[in-house]
Amino acid sequence: MRTLPPSSVVSFLDRIHALGSQPTSAGSAAAFRVAFGLLGLVAVCRFAARGWISELYIEPAHHFTYSGFWWVQPWPGWGMYALFALLGLASLGVALGYRYRVSIVAFFLLFTYVELIDKTTYLNHYYWVSLASLLMIFLPLHRTASLDARRDPSLRNDTIPRWVVWALMAQVGVVYVFGGIAKLNPDWLFHAQPLRIWLHNSGDVPLAGPLFGQAWVAYAMSWAGAAFDLTIAGWLLWRRTRPFAYAALVVFHVMTWLLFPIGMFPWIMIAGSLVFFRPDWPRRAAAFLRRRPAQATVASEAPAPGATWQSRAVIVALALFALVQIAMPLRHWAYPGNVRWNEEGYRFAWRVMLTEKTGQVRFRVTDVETGEEWLAYPEAYLTALQVERMAYQPDMILATAHIIADDAERRGRSVEVRADAFVAFNGREAARFVDPDVDLAGAGTGIGPKRWILPAPKGL
Repeated sequence: MRTLPPSSVVSFLDRIHALGSQPTSAGSAAAFRVAFGLLGLVAVCRFAARGWISELYIEPAHHFTYSGFWWVQPWPGWGMYALFALLGLASLGVALGYRYRVSIVAFFLLFTYVELIDKTTYLNHYYWVSLASLLMIFLPLHRTASLDARRDPSLRNDTIPRWVVWALMAQVGVVYVFGGIAKLNPDWLFHAQPLRIWLHNSGDVPLAGPLFGQAWVAYAMSWAGAAFDLTIAGWLLWRRTRPFAYAALVVFHVMTWLLFPIGMFPWIMIAGSLVFFRPDWPRRAAAFLRRRPAQATVASEAPAPGATWQSRAVIVALALFALVQIAMPLRHWAYPGNVRWNEEGYRFAWRVMLTEKTGQVRFRVTDVETGEEWLAYPEAYLTALQVERMAYQPDMILATAHIIADDAERRGRSVEVRADAFVAFNGREAARFVDPDVDLAGAGTGIGPKRWILPAPKGL
């Protein structure tokens, strides 16, 4: 295979540096920072007001941790309330641009820690928030409209390198692109599932409710949703279609927020997508509201700094960050079977609103020494929400089997644990999900393929 000489690689990186280093207005990046921090603060207040801090992190006796992160556990006592209080302060610090680097690092570490405590609470937009906050650590989003810039005039600058805005655009766009690709499956396109189920359940919505029971509406919305996700980033990038695309984006996300319980995700995307507009849009919007002409951002007349090894390293780091985000949604191809059924490679892949699953699981426990058998029900070990989510996610079924085995071991008994698990997928009849003859207590908990997951039903 022919390889490029090192000089060609350096030249390529230098050309990218020259394009990305051109100064542009810092307004949209600052607006992104403010919106991100405020939404983070709203989320913290929402968790506290609805009692979710206790319900999700304090009350459960067991938590489904991620592979390699067994050590991430809830802080004891009132510790989780303290953690969320710190997260709220970090969110406010990000929004205000106060000690920005400290605030965004604290936000990333605290938020990600919370999300690693339990798979039960996994949501795609939580993953996005962790990625975005990690990226923001390395972006100069506090040069304007921040307390840091007011406190330290030498920091103030109304311009930033163009690559900063590009990085934020890419972080927003990846959700839509891979969300659209994931919708290119038979259930979504040819059976309008799971939208048919969800829309039928929304039949009591005023005025539009009777329409939601019509099959053609579900099909139209399925195809429109796939087309929207696949193309919206392109329409936002094109100046002529950008206002119309953003209006469609707002309507789309508000409608999904009204119809489906998807939390903060619509507002995150509505706010984040503003980064596609001209970088000086906050200045222009403020001038419009004051009915005064907008002052143009004065770019530095000095040429962009020449490429250095540090700038080249930044380009490489951003490229690797992008490659990881491309690889994660595609990793399911490394596993056998249908990812929508076995969920191996399902998380961290922007598979938004693709499945409606329900499951039922009971465990058969056998004493290795005496041969005695009995049934164990997950309700004895888990909260109602954990039971619901566990019942159709194989790694959580496996973890529950280990919880049961560990409980028996503490009582001096060595046991084998098998599962009778049945899952109903997108309106189909329930089918057996895992091999009932496999001792899950002895099965490994790594990220490799789980051979004990049964094949998906025909037609899936």
